[in-house]
Amino acid sequence: MEINRVGSRPSAKGHADYFTGTVRLDPLFEATDPARVVGASVTFEPGARTAWHTHPLGQTIIVTAGSGRAQRWGGPVEEIHPGDVVWFPPGEKHWHGAAPTTAMTHIAIQERMDGETVEWLEKVSDEQYQA
Repeated sequence: MEINRVGSRPSAKGHADYFTGTVRLDPLFEATDPARVVGASVTFEPGARTAWHTHPLGQTIIVTAGSGRAQRWGGPVEEIHPGDVVWFPPGEKHWHGAAPTTAMTHIAIQERMDGETVEWLEKVSDEQYQA
């Protein structure tokens, strides 16, 4: 058994290459081999969002606070709220983030494949975000 105490893992700022706006990443867990699962709590300030990206084995996000948005490539922008669970299948191009006037926090869970959990793509434009 392993217990990771609250505050034992430092928060990090979302890297400007992969996020628009102010984003804080709080690592929750990272399984050791042979397990592959990784989890983090991610907080987006109003208007903040990820770049377009994919996950080799998919991603689940669980909204815990605030109001947000998510979109898969070619689909409509969807509103997401606390308690919503969103599944992005392997390889599905998508983004997620806060609503324009409200912050949003979610828990992100994904698995490593060949050491990678995400492939970052181009940034979400303001026009795409506002659609």
